[in-house]
Amino acid sequence: MSTMCRGIITDWGGVLTSPLKETINAWLAADRIDDELYRTVMRSWVDRAYGGGGAAGNPIHALERGEVPTDEFERLLAAELRLVDGGPVPAEGLITRMFSGFHPVDEMYTLLRQARGQGVRTCLLSNSWGNGYPRDRFAATFDAVVISGEVGMRKPEASIFRHALELTGLAPEECVFIDDIRHNVDAAVELGMTGVLHRDPEQTRAQLAEAFEVRFHPAPS
Repeated sequence: MSTMCRGIITDWGGVLTSPLKETINAWLAADRIDDELYRTVMRSWVDRAYGGGGAAGNPIHALERGEVPTDEFERLLAAELRLVDGGPVPAEGLITRMFSGFHPVDEMYTLLRQARGQGVRTCLLSNSWGNGYPRDRFAATFDAVVISGEVGMRKPEASIFRHALELTGLAPEECVFIDDIRHNVDAAVELGMTGVLHRDPEQTRAQLAEAFEVRFHPAPS
């Protein structure tokens, strides 16, 4: 194993779960929400939340930091949306419905547990939208868990990366960071971590094998 890389810090949604785009598309179809309007609203919010500008007062920013309760965010978002027939979108339970299609990717959990079994420190670092986490899987997978809304910080802020690093007890240069959002990966790399932009388990497994100079076996089918 490389003496440099000793830890993995990873995102949850879109990395340890089914892809975000698939999940959102399924929700829009199931709830019969106007797809074009949703994407217009979220493009504005997400661009400001992750693009480095206008974060203050941004609904996503506030939700991820735990500054607004989930039900308030649901009301804010629902008020901006419409059903395909022009009707209002029910606010109650909006986040639960939105992420109901998030399913665990067993291959990624297997990969992280293999790494941990070889002495690699592992940490979850997730921007929470108030959605539920499969915490029953966490004890066997992670040495530390950082949820944005629980610590009052969010990616791509440097402070939350430093907090995760402190919990792992490692320096940035010793850690690989995995995320499916480029802004977050870029922020980790700027701090000195090795960045992996996740697209699929096979690609991520290959990149981790190279970084740690070990072989990780895919989960049995």
